[in-house]
Amino acid sequence: MTIEQVTSVTPTLVEAMNVLLPQLSTSAKAVTTEALEAIVTAPGTLLLVAIDDDRVVGTITLITFALLTGRRALIEDVIVDESVRGRGIGVALVEEALSHARRMGVSTIDLTSRPAREAANALYRKVGFVQRTTNVYRYSFED
Repeated sequence: MTIEQVTSVTPTLVEAMNVLLPQLSTSAKAVTTEALEAIVTAPGTLLLVAIDDDRVVGTITLITFALLTGRRALIEDVIVDESVRGRGIGVALVEEALSHARRMGVSTIDLTSRPAREAANALYRKVGFVQRTTNVYRYSFED
């Protein structure tokens, strides 16, 4: 298994992401080539994939940005295909994202995970994330 940075979008990648995405969110819409290209080319956004036997089996997105209080990052859309869970792929993806963030001078990285995602929460604690006591607010422009 290898972890690779996505630098170009192919039909195979779009198809693989659309296999993974419903495993994270049942309400997520299918990703299009254009949407994936926007992610891959966005400044401050790093899309990584885990490849096993020439198949995309996992993904993670690292978003970095500058604030008055320092350079920060978010981790989003961590997905490991259910057929290969338990093999350390999630840990490898997170550790690679952390490595990139460190090289970019990030001081803190935040992520969110629903409490029902017990395995994901255990993974984040295992690699050193600490649960914070905070309020998370969301404003949605969608109906």
